[in-house]
Amino acid sequence: MPEAIHASEKNLDKALCNDYLFEIPVFQRPYAWTTEEVNELLDDLLFSMDRDDQEPYFLGSIVLIKEDYPDSLVEDGQQRLTTLTMLLCSLRELADGDVKSLIDGRIRQKSDPLTGAREVVRVELRRQDQSFFYRYVQSEGGIQSLLDSTPKTETDSQVRISENVRLLHRKLTELSPEQRMKLASFIITQCYFVVVSTPNETSAYRIFSVLNNRGLDLTATDILNAEIIGGLTDGEQEDYGEKWEDIEQELGRDKFNELFTHIRMIYGKAKQRRTLQEEFRQQVLKNHNGREFIDDVLDQYDDVYKRVLGLSDEKHMFGRYLESLRLLDNADWIPPPMAFFFRHTNAPDLLTKFTRDLERLAFGLFIRRANINDRINRYAEVLVDIEQDNDVWRGEGPLRLTTDEKTDIRRILDGPIYTPPRVPRPLLLRLDRLLAEAGAVYDHPIISVEHVLPQPPGRARSG
Repeated sequence: MPEAIHASEKNLDKALCNDYLFEIPVFQRPYAWTTEEVNELLDDLLFSMDRDDQEPYFLGSIVLIKEDYPDSLVEDGQQRLTTLTMLLCSLRELADGDVKSLIDGRIRQKSDPLTGAREVVRVELRRQDQSFFYRYVQSEGGIQSLLDSTPKTETDSQVRISENVRLLHRKLTELSPEQRMKLASFIITQCYFVVVSTPNETSAYRIFSVLNNRGLDLTATDILNAEIIGGLTDGEQEDYGEKWEDIEQELGRDKFNELFTHIRMIYGKAKQRRTLQEEFRQQVLKNHNGREFIDDVLDQYDDVYKRVLGLSDEKHMFGRYLESLRLLDNADWIPPPMAFFFRHTNAPDLLTKFTRDLERLAFGLFIRRANINDRINRYAEVLVDIEQDNDVWRGEGPLRLTTDEKTDIRRILDGPIYTPPRVPRPLLLRLDRLLAEAGAVYDHPIISVEHVLPQPPGRARSG
């Protein structure tokens, strides 16, 4: 008999109710979202709320092992469920009266002797983290207790929870009470999951695998291809279709999609808010017909993108700075050199000067752990300077680090630099290249500190 699989679209009001008691099983990986992912989610929610608080915001799917009773083991979706719980708890902490009680009802199921419902939290983390999560997040007054102290953290998940709660509380206190009320309403009524449930683990894992299979799903560039190539004359479609396909095949499917993302940023100079194809039409294609786009934009930016990624055969000094930039844990820095190379393609001295200063800016943002919004806004300012032919090297320009930023970077470098996530490896490799002058290169699949820091010399022999 086929297994029962149920799928339905539910807003948080229907998900955080007595029909579900979400539990993260012990075999699941730990909660791992950093302040960057949490800040991006909050920023997207606020943007969507302000744009149109009646338009649904899709949070993705969650996969559950669930039968007819409320207990629901979470196979996929714990990062979002945990983060949304922290967000609601932070909103409750800052609310008053009835609003506080209403939000609390989405965090905890209240006891009801008439229905037999017991008082219990609606989202329960793994056993090793739940006690910490309840004490400092889910219980009333818990967040304030966390803010007023430095609670002992025993797992990486608890460190992430502590950092993220502090971020959410700080960001939410910057909003007015009316904005926080509007945000709580938006989250509960306009944020939707597709909830997929099945009664056994094998089926749940199979669903999870299918949902997360990267396969060859239809991408934004596939949709744009149909529109752009389809808009050409019959005689042009074959030639331009082959040109498009050649670029895609040479770059590979993933990098080809990334190329379109970077081109959109160069034109739009702002964080992507809607689908790539929507914004690409509005910001790029409105300026070019199909032939112009493929000949003058796609083909030209393909060349500079390869130079920035180090995929071309050229050997110039700027390649060393680009190699260092590629050590970073984000690709937000890529559009500025693409735009600059596009305009100054045959001026290697200018390209070297620009990439040197961009490397300093990007590593400065990286060391300070600037979030994605701060990075994109800063690089957008650099793109404006490039487009307007401003002097990118002027003292107060966005390519330059400010005095306060330099002071902050020195302070961080003088502190526990191994503590910030993902910082030590790129920083050590960049330092090693600096000390080696000509630049040390490690062609190993795995690079450890041992490759970078010298081992103690052996004792000198007596003789």
